Amino acid sequence: MSQRLNKINELMKREISLVVQKDFEFKDALVTVNDVEVTQDLREAKVFVSILGGHKDKVLDKLNGKRSLVQSRINKRITLRCTPVLTFKSDDSVQRGVKIVNLLDEVDQLPTATPKDEK
Repeated sequence: MSQRLNKINELMKREISLVVQKDFEFKDALVTVNDVEVTQDLREAKVFVSILGGHKDKVLDKLNGKRSLVQSRINKRITLRCTPVLTFKSDDSVQRGVKIVNLLDEVDQLPTATPKDEK
């Protein structure tokens, strides 16, 4: 991935986070924008959000339903050749990371064999 595309991804992530935080209210849910992947031609962007509490499907439906609002706000704040069409997707990487850490802790607690003295 090019350095320019990485910068665009980070800029989009920051701006989408601000728009979601400022313009949306989710009852009993904490929504965080974890990552944005913009295609090479800047036509489409996948926005990965982490949703804690609440109903994931309702939050994703609300975000995808109002994506034109988010795109218009982003268009006013960022000057790009074209504003990417946003698609919001659930990002479960945090939960997977917690599971892996818990599994590693369990493995660490397992008894180990004592090393044999070699003569």
